[in-house]
Amino acid sequence: MTGAYGQSLQQQAAAPEKPSTATQPAQAKAPAQDAVTRFLSERGLLNSVEQAGSSRLLASVRDTASDLVLSAMNFLGVRYTRGGNSVENGFDCSGFTRHIFEMSVGLVLPRRADEQAKDSSLLSIRKDELKPGDLVFFNTMKRTFSHVGIYVGEGKFIHAPRTGSAVRVEDMRDSYWAKRFTGARRADLKAAAESNTVTR
Repeated sequence: MTGAYGQSLQQQAAAPEKPSTATQPAQAKAPAQDAVTRFLSERGLLNSVEQAGSSRLLASVRDTASDLVLSAMNFLGVRYTRGGNSVENGFDCSGFTRHIFEMSVGLVLPRRADEQAKDSSLLSIRKDELKPGDLVFFNTMKRTFSHVGIYVGEGKFIHAPRTGSAVRVEDMRDSYWAKRFTGARRADLKAAAESNTVTR
């Protein structure tokens, strides 16, 4: 079960591709308007210049971290619920990140945002080292590491913001988030995914 926008993306991805013509051989491998591109464009994750061709963000969502990021995007629109950790009941910020990491790569994170930030299995990284799939933390309650989201690239992150809202993508460079950023953590996603495959 996914959010409304996630369902829309899945329908787009399932739609048959238009056959390529002789004048579009270069687009056969990566059509500019494939489902992922449309999705990112409609959510404001690609600017008008990048929409015409391959962007850094579009490229970044096609590696290991991309599976996690695209999984997270499937839940856009799911309502925020304090203490929530499922699609049916809604998510709070750490319930969302925990659900995505466990569902995507089999990595079980601690339940609370501050516990996730202090987890010894995650590597602390600088803001200028951020890559898609990294956890980003903010001080939103006069407490360090009181909010968490997942970095998706190009300065954007996806999170479950607050009561009365829903899972959405926002820009970390906006003044509200920029002045509240308190750190980032990285998991070894490939190792987690491989370990999960072996144990199944």
